[in-house]
Amino acid sequence: MSKYIPFTTEQKERAASVDLEEFLRRRGEKLITSGRDKRLASDHSITIRGCEWFDHATEQGGRAISFVKQFYGLSYPDAMSLLLGDDLGGRYPVAKEKEPEPAKPFELPPQSESMRRVYAYLLQKRCIDRETLNAFVRKKLIYKSCERSRDGTKEYHNAVFVGFDEHGVPRHGHKRGLYTMGQGYRGNIEGSDPKHSFHYLGGDDTLYVFEAPIDLLSYISLFPEGWQEHNYVACCGTSSIPVLEMLRQLPQLRQVYLCLDNDAAGHAASERMAKLLEERGISAEQLVPQQKDWNDDLKAEQENKMERSALCQTFC
Repeated sequence: MSKYIPFTTEQKERAASVDLEEFLRRRGEKLITSGRDKRLASDHSITIRGCEWFDHATEQGGRAISFVKQFYGLSYPDAMSLLLGDDLGGRYPVAKEKEPEPAKPFELPPQSESMRRVYAYLLQKRCIDRETLNAFVRKKLIYKSCERSRDGTKEYHNAVFVGFDEHGVPRHGHKRGLYTMGQGYRGNIEGSDPKHSFHYLGGDDTLYVFEAPIDLLSYISLFPEGWQEHNYVACCGTSSIPVLEMLRQLPQLRQVYLCLDNDAAGHAASERMAKLLEERGISAEQLVPQQKDWNDDLKAEQENKMERSALCQTFC
């Protein structure tokens, strides 16, 4: 049992205001830049900024004390002691006070004249079916951007997955770096409306839900029969907001298939979404990839096909 410590109001505020980025770095945690936020490399669903955190899988968040309690499984006194140090005077720096940020209007990045890199990346690296990719490109749901760095010395090439509202106006954009080596960039364009993330509307009474656009395309590549009739949405994360928007736009929906990642964050998000859907009278079923995600399943299938083909050529 943790020892009772009568923390002062000042100590409570200081602990709650600890800069989580600095706190995590000092404790050996790896962080990934995600817009103005940082994501935990060990759990991409958690973002931090200053002393605040948010778990997009559970849709919970708060300040430094609640983060330490949840992430490290500590009691309130132990979390306070960790943040303040043994002398309770303050071991870690306090986050700078947030300055109000002007809302940045949503704007898609400029489009490149060539789609060659997008096709090369998605067809060769990600094994997406060509006809499926063609269908999304024709609807202007996918294009290639070419953006220059601020100093004009570099060019950045990204696949952009566009989300339109019901009036055909682009409201959301998700970028994926077109680099075949290392960990490529991925993230939502600033100002994107999460309600209108990347999706395809076929019009029937079924909806398939994914975390990432590439997983959506991978699933269709794996199960192409009659796919144009169904509805698909990629949440570009694990938020329920895009799913609820699909329910609003598609009152005919009767069955939702939750096809999120095969990991702790994906399972938790699926359970949360299933509860929301069932409360609204919609049947929800979880479809789980064999690997970590549907693109891993697609690539594994392509490798198996190549191996079978090679064996056939050798022994047939």
